[in-house]
Amino acid sequence: MFKNAKVYRLQVPFTLDQMALHAQLGERRFRPCGPVETATMGWTAPLGPKAELLVHTVGQVHLLAMRRQERLLPGSVVTEAVAERVAEIEQAEMREVARRERTQLREELLAEMLPKAFTRSRLVRAYIDAAEGWVVIDAGSDKAAEELLALLRESLGSFPVKPLEPQVIAAERLSNWIRSGNAAAGIALEDSCVLQDAEDARSTVRCRGQDLSTPEIRNHLDTGKRAVSVGVNWKDRLSLLLGEDLSLKRLRFADEVTNELDTGDADDEGATLDAELALLSLELRALLSSLCEEFEVVSEVPAPVPAPDPETPPWA
Repeated sequence: MFKNAKVYRLQVPFTLDQMALHAQLGERRFRPCGPVETATMGWTAPLGPKAELLVHTVGQVHLLAMRRQERLLPGSVVTEAVAERVAEIEQAEMREVARRERTQLREELLAEMLPKAFTRSRLVRAYIDAAEGWVVIDAGSDKAAEELLALLRESLGSFPVKPLEPQVIAAERLSNWIRSGNAAAGIALEDSCVLQDAEDARSTVRCRGQDLSTPEIRNHLDTGKRAVSVGVNWKDRLSLLLGEDLSLKRLRFADEVTNELDTGDADDEGATLDAELALLSLELRALLSSLCEEFEVVSEVPAPVPAPDPETPPWA
């Protein structure tokens, strides 16, 4: 379901239910780029274009989806078009085109070219775990995660969250895992890591499919490099790349775990998504709790939100 996880902590209890959240997100529903717009973003239904609700809820976990569309018009293409237009004017009128006129020409050409430019869309999904106070965003970069959070704040008026802040130097802790061959409880090292010089980020070694206990890896650690990400396995259920910022990448459930997702109806997208979201949120609750303890993450835990009714599923 999610390939990555940028994780944030709610700073106040989240009390909106599915329909209230849907109503507020509806003010910023996604719409395609207009003829002269370079980009737009907004909320779309997590269940796909045929669905209406902008929120899919399982227990107290709310799944959201942000779509961003941009027009593909490289600056170099515009610059080349401006140069051609300037050359035509200078040749036809036997005069030099001033800077102010060049700027005006650029604006005119942009207005001509933008409506003809192709568009590209990107979907970023996230969930709010109201019961445990987590916000998890399926984004591989801070920029994409911050775009979603900014849109959420704009939609809700306020949405105070904080990234996980280790009280230890996480890269040193990850390096010690590799040196000792032992990680935190429930976590086992796999066969990948990224080692980086503490003084020069350009000096980086990327290892994949390699035994991390080899002398070669140890030598890199002994000569000034630190582990900025390490491939790990959580209780033989979930493999991932853990970063020094406690971001999670390359999330992949074991086959035995995905087999548990049999909903009895492969054509029921809602039931399938329910099962996937329940599995993901449950596993990440346990994993994040372990990581917070291991890396001494200090955060205020919001008061739990009462279950909406007695029929709330057991994973809530």
